[in-house]
Parts: sequence; structure tokens; C-alpha cells
Amino acid sequence: MLTVTFPDGSRKDFSSSVSSYDVAHSISPALAKAAMVAEVDGELIDLHAPLPERGEVVLRILAKKDPEALDVMRHSCAHVMAQAVMRLWDGVQLAFGPTTANGFYYDFDLDHSLSEEDFPLIESEMTKIIAADEPFEWLLKPRDEAIELFRGLDQQLKVEHLETGLADEPMVSFYRHGEFLDLCRGKHISSTRHIGKAFKILSVAGAYWKGDAKRQQLQRLYGTAFFDAKELAEHLRQLEEAKKRDHRVIGKQLGLFAVNPTVGSGLVLWLPKGAAIRGILEDYIKGELRRWNYETVYTPHIGRVELYEISGHYPYYSDSQFAPIDMDDGERYLLKPMNCPHHIMIYQSKLRSYRDLPVRLAEFGSVYRYEQSGEVSGMTRVRGFTQDDAHIFCTEDQVTDEFRGCIEMTQNMLAAVGMDQYRVRLGFRDRDSDKYVGNAEIWDRAEAALQKVCEEMHLPDLTIELGEAAFYGPKADFVVTDCIGREWQLGTVQLDYNLPSAMRFGLEYIGADNRPHEPVMIHRAPLGSLERFVGILIEHFAGAFPLWLAPEQIRVLTVSEKSEEYGRQVEKELRAAGFRVAGDYRSQKLGAKIREAQLELIPYMLVVGEKDREAGSVTVRDRIDGDLGPIKVADCMAKFREEVEAKRVRTAAKRGGSCSH
Repeated sequence: MLTVTFPDGSRKDFSSSVSSYDVAHSISPALAKAAMVAEVDGELIDLHAPLPERGEVVLRILAKKDPEALDVMRHSCAHVMAQAVMRLWDGVQLAFGPTTANGFYYDFDLDHSLSEEDFPLIESEMTKIIAADEPFEWLLKPRDEAIELFRGLDQQLKVEHLETGLADEPMVSFYRHGEFLDLCRGKHISSTRHIGKAFKILSVAGAYWKGDAKRQQLQRLYGTAFFDAKELAEHLRQLEEAKKRDHRVIGKQLGLFAVNPTVGSGLVLWLPKGAAIRGILEDYIKGELRRWNYETVYTPHIGRVELYEISGHYPYYSDSQFAPIDMDDGERYLLKPMNCPHHIMIYQSKLRSYRDLPVRLAEFGSVYRYEQSGEVSGMTRVRGFTQDDAHIFCTEDQVTDEFRGCIEMTQNMLAAVGMDQYRVRLGFRDRDSDKYVGNAEIWDRAEAALQKVCEEMHLPDLTIELGEAAFYGPKADFVVTDCIGREWQLGTVQLDYNLPSAMRFGLEYIGADNRPHEPVMIHRAPLGSLERFVGILIEHFAGAFPLWLAPEQIRVLTVSEKSEEYGRQVEKELRAAGFRVAGDYRSQKLGAKIREAQLELIPYMLVVGEKDREAGSVTVRDRIDGDLGPIKVADCMAKFREEVEAKRVRTAAKRGGSCSH
């Protein structure tokens, strides 16, 4: 006898072997028809997979409205796309086809060079497969049989993966629909018909087999799918808007940053205007650090490998670090992947008393990670970056206040750039994973402390995600929604009982009882990487930065050469008042000067002519609102100063569902 419990608490008994589909059908044929996938005791399974014949299970039937069902459908759509490609071209070698945050991709090795011209052809073939209502069938075979099967199908990449990547697996899982067979863990929807019509091939890119640049290059075909055509249309609109806001394009147009292959892939060169934005952000952050009583430190860009072995970063990040530097004396150095071990050494540089705590050490610390070539992108995925990093060493009694302070600082900084739409994600450990250091008791204490603070602060959309913790402790991540609805993980605050412990660095302070105690460590970076943050800001503002952050805030434009002397006088007064200002004194027509300044997204243009000189005024042109008319220079500066000090983020009215600044 099997007892099935449903989410509403109701129960139903079954005396014979049943699947989740059978259970759904016993409740309602309509439910069975709408079902996509099932969740049994918290784990997704295929609808037609048999349930246990006896005992008790908690069953949830997932339909189109459930996010988990959408991910499963997209995985199935990736298989359909692969099937279509194999129908259209001979000799296709299959690699892998996982889902992504907003869709899916599949990697292929084939002679034909895929392009956008092929997308309608592939989509047409996919439509035929979907209309055929082909069921997804799960198969389980011994690995040796699977190897022979794929050899017979001439799928050499799958054979290699079975022989090496799955060498320890006695049994392997397949899925079949129609003539298509793929090595796959699943899960899948019951039939291709559930995919519907709301799918789209998006792009094609290069990728390496198993991410190894030394192996053959594959073609990665990206796609997406939704249950609702309106949702697909909105997603495609968002992608089109994102393309217009691409920070790599805007950054080049506005002269903000460059990446030069002679310098190296993923290494950003900050051009003067981009450096101005970074400098403004750094000055703002420094002011916040002083307000919150942080001490500034500086640390080297490299360190001995042993330092990172003690911290655990070297083995944990070994796949994404630059190779160690071997010295003549036998010592090995590593480009710094993290700032925290260096800050720990600063804490250890002298004996600490409980009266000294909390110790708050801050640094704009540059670190280096070896991202795979195919993953490097502009400023948002780089190999060298600078973090607005800080580490707090405190007593356990101080944890709550310090953690709350870090959260408040992050909220303030995000508000200053107008990114106040966010949710907070608590990253806790996955108890079944072995990637985390420290004992369970310490982890339980850290997670409980973090959750308590966040709940007391009533943070928006607070969620707990298992497996998202840092290897040394739980964390709170700020996931920010930008102007066009995309999510970015930005600020992070992490609680750490492990690195200070005796098994790592053995940090101590002398307590009121005159005995040594271990401090608690808090890692925090409100904005994260400055490179990535500025890249995100470029896209969020479409290059049109608010006045306080714009590299050039004001441009003086002369009506004619007669007004140049007055224009330079106005520019000098503005510069003396601390504004970032330039002048355009060329003999070109005023309309051309205005258009150029508008294209360069200058917040304010000050037009000066002979009448303005006589009145001691300027004619103000706002990037957003257009002509504001003549204003006295002193009043103009007061207006700008108030806007800068308030860090006001002004936006144009939304048009067509998108926002422009």
C-alpha cells in the first residue's frame, strides 16, 4: 500500500504500482493533461516514473505555472533542438545541452557553420517534432552497454564522456523521443507537445569541449522557450533592449574602457572617462567607510601559495586561478585570488584585546582569476578586478550589529545609484556536499545568526538557497533588478567562523577574562567588483549617468565665436566650484554642438551668447527635459550642487515598456 500526501494535506492510498501521472489522472483527467513533471519528497521526477509500491510519499504535480516546470520544459526543448539539427545536417556530434537562467543551449561538433540564416530552418523542424507529440522515454543501461550503443551511433564525444567523465558510474541514464537518443540525467516533460509554440533560437557562439581550450572547438546554439507567447515576446523585447545597452558597445562609443589583446584577455584598461566614474565611486565609498569607522589598508597583488593553502582558497579555486609562479629559491607565489587572507595577516600582526574589537579593515583590493576564454566578456567577466572589499573581526556578541551595519551600508550604496529594486538571497550550505570547511555546529550557528539579522531587518523577498554558501561560511547576496528587468548579483555579506578557527589561521583576541578567544570574521563587498559594477551601471543607465556620477557633468556651448570669452569664464567658475565641465568653442553651428553633446549623453548643456553675457546667465539645456531657458549662473550652480549632493537619479518617462535616462 502506498500513501500519497498532497500539498494541501489530503491523502490518497494506492494498492498497486502507480506513476505520478496515474495519481494525477485519478484526481482529474484535466490535471493529468496539464501536468508537466512531478515533485516527490522534494525531488523532481518524470511524470511516468513509477512511485514506490509501499510506504508514504509527498507528491506535488507541477503544471505550467510552476517555475520548476519551465526549467524542465526548456531542457526538453534543448533535446528537440538537437534532434532538429541532426535531421538537417549529417555527421553531427552531440556534446551537452543544459538549461540556463533564461533558456538553454546545446553544443555540437559539425562541419556546417551555423548562422542566423539557419535559425528559421531549425525552428521549422522543431515545430514538426513538437507537433508529432513524441513521448520522452527514460532508459537506464549499464555503462558498458551505453558505450557500445554510442559507438554504434558514431557519437564519439558521448563515448569519451562515458569512458572518462562517468567512469565510476555502473549504470547511466538516457532519454529518447522519436529517433533521438541522448545520454541525460533528466528530468523531462512527458511529451514534446507540452513545449508548444513559444520557443526561439537566439544565437550561436563558439565553445570548447568540456571547457578545455586545448580541445576541439564546438558550436554552441542558444535558445529559449516559454509556456506563454506573451512571455516569450517580452523576453525577446528585453533582449533587444539589452543589445542596445551592451556596455561593450556603449563603453567604446563613450570612451570609458578598453580591452586590448596585447595586454591580455579579460584585463580592463580604464580610459579617462571610465576612470573618472570609478574614481567618483571610490571617493563615495571612502566617505561611507569613514562614516562606518573602517580603517584603510593596502596589500600586495601576490602571496605565497602556502597562505592560500591555509585559507583553503588554493584548492577551492584551483581551476580558476592563474598558475603559481615558481621562484629560484623554491618558493611558489600566486596572483592574489582573494583579499581576505591578507587582511587576516594584518589582524595577526599584533596582539588584540576585546577592547580593540571590532576591527574593520577595508581595501580596494585587486584580485585575479583565470576565467575560461569563452566566458570572458567586457567588464562583467574579467580576469583581473578590484573589489570594494572589507573584513570585520569581532566578538560573537558583536556579530548581529556588525552584520546589520554591513547590510545597511549595502542598501545605502545601491540607493545612491538608483538601484533600489532588489531581493536578498541567503546562501546556506548543502549538507550533502563536501565542498564546505568547518564542522556542522559552527555552520548551524552562523546560518542561524545570519537569518535572524535579515529577518529582523525585514529585507525584501528574503529567500534561502541551499548550496549557495561560500566554502567557509553562509552569506547574504543582494540580487538587483536593473532598469529592464534583468537580475544581477551585486553586494554580498558573508559570515565566517572557519577562517579564524584553529584549523585555519588560529586568530585570537584576549577577552575580559584575560584568556584567548576566537573572533568571528565578516566579509563584505557592497558593490562587488568595480569593473563588473560599472559595466552593469553602463547598461542600467544606457551610458546616461546621473549628474553626480557622470564623467562630464556639464558642457558649455557657444552660439558664436563672440561668446568664447564669456563661455570660458563660465567654465572656469563651474570648475572652481568642483564640477566636471568642458567647453565647445568651435565655430560649428549650435545645433550640431547640441546634437554631439546629446549623443555623448552629457547631463546638462549651457548655451552662452551675447544676451546671456549681458544678463550674467546661461541658457540651460537638460539632457532629459530639453530647453529650460535662461538661468543666472549662480542659480544654475546651486541647482546642480543640490542635485549632486542628493545623488538624484532622474529618468525619462518609460516608453514602450523600456526605460531611458
